Amino acid sequence: MSPMSPLNHDIRLVVLDMAGTTVTDDGLVEEAFTAAARHLGAEPATMLDHVRATMGESKIAVFRHLFGEEAKAQQANRAFESAYADLVDGGRVTALPGARETIETLKSQGRTVVLTTGFARATQDAILAALGWPDLAHLTLCPADAGGRGRPYPDMVLTAFLRTGAADAVGQLAVVGDTSYDMLSGVRAGAGVVAGVLTGAHRRDALSGAGATHVLDSVAELPALLAQSEPQTRSTMSAMESTTFVGR
Repeated sequence: MSPMSPLNHDIRLVVLDMAGTTVTDDGLVEEAFTAAARHLGAEPATMLDHVRATMGESKIAVFRHLFGEEAKAQQANRAFESAYADLVDGGRVTALPGARETIETLKSQGRTVVLTTGFARATQDAILAALGWPDLAHLTLCPADAGGRGRPYPDMVLTAFLRTGAADAVGQLAVVGDTSYDMLSGVRAGAGVVAGVLTGAHRRDALSGAGATHVLDSVAELPALLAQSEPQTRSTMSAMESTTFVGR
């Protein structure tokens, strides 16, 4: 874990990525992509570098880039979602160690938690059902819920901000993910904390290079990081109360 710099924000809303951050990936995205490419008669080996580089991005956007035309992109996306759903049904998706406990701890700290993904809604719901997480977070979002644009755009983060009403300013948001695209979406949304985790697709240099304010070994370290803001907040509130009292 990188040294934790002091937090200057009272973090009230936490936007967490799923695959690679709170949910195991273990190559499932690449496996599902390979099945989708072969379904269209394409050679997946020539495309996997781009898939790896764009982990975290909306899957339909990846297919639009790779196949160039909308009809093929949509066909590939459907094949991908079907292949991934089969992997979920086969018990291949599990929670990362400490992920559920992290979400529960964040909620107990009074924070609102939103889970986001680059998958389609049907796949996201299948993953949540397989994990027993349908009601674990306060809100779950996929690109379609935010107007269709996934990461690296800030749309899902800002949709979480608007829908939950949990924060007064974007500086009270924390965005957490395992890819450079997660980091970019947090930076572009103006989040006070943009934390990368090393349990997924991208390594420390990529996360830091994309604007991570912190890099954690896993999401299990997040509650301790965010708890740093609480003493400062309480001290500030106490000072304000003291000033108010003296002024009477």
